[in-house]
Amino acid sequence: MKLLATPVVEPLTRAPLRRRLQWETWLLLALTLGQSGVYAVLRIIERMTRPEPLSTQTSVLNTSATPDRPWLDLLYQVANAAFLVVPALMAVFLLVTVLPPATGRRSMGLDGDRPPFDIGWGFAIAACIGVPGLAFYLFAKAIGINTTVAAANLADNWWTIPMLVIAAFANAIVEEVVMVGYLFVRWAQAGWSMLLVLGVSALVRGSYHLYQGWGGFIGNVVMGIAFGLFFLKTKRVWPLVIAHGLIDVVAFVGYALVAPHVSWL
Repeated sequence: MKLLATPVVEPLTRAPLRRRLQWETWLLLALTLGQSGVYAVLRIIERMTRPEPLSTQTSVLNTSATPDRPWLDLLYQVANAAFLVVPALMAVFLLVTVLPPATGRRSMGLDGDRPPFDIGWGFAIAACIGVPGLAFYLFAKAIGINTTVAAANLADNWWTIPMLVIAAFANAIVEEVVMVGYLFVRWAQAGWSMLLVLGVSALVRGSYHLYQGWGGFIGNVVMGIAFGLFFLKTKRVWPLVIAHGLIDVVAFVGYALVAPHVSWL
């Protein structure tokens, strides 16, 4: 397959530098999403060894830190979102320190050269992934391989919906910049085949969603493969950030608005 035969960037020729880049990627993952993956594996083990079935358990996201003090809760939520994007900034910084700045950003499609393309494809991908993703979540829950995901549990304040939108795009930025833009470029420089990069990136993405259950793992591995193939074709990470952000906005805000009125969520 031609997509998988062509690296995102040319591999570096010096073996010591290639080894350094591999260590760099594993260390960054160990501090960020890879660490989340390890804890999620432990979480699914804990869930699977409970007496109650997985399908009766709940995964709670976006919780209030101090619901009795809204002003302090807002500061907590802003801090969480701000620190969440730091690994993405670190990934961009690491790329730029080896490659010339313009090349570093453009190698992962983080420049601002193609806004209509990025926005249009972002909405299209969100529609193509989001609707089947919701259907698969309901199917996985129905057959007992997934928990109930309570996607929004902030106290009811004037800032709740805006904060859920910010959290959605913070998650999108860190996941797509690190898992796709950064890793695909770095591992290509380190001489990995694109097939291996695609598979490992998708599996890591799935691993840190294991806390939701096996449905969350499978769904996110499939999403990782689809996003990775899109990146290999276009070399643009912005559409993936936009798509992921929109999917999470619908999940977070939709849950906050709809869950109090329906039982099947």
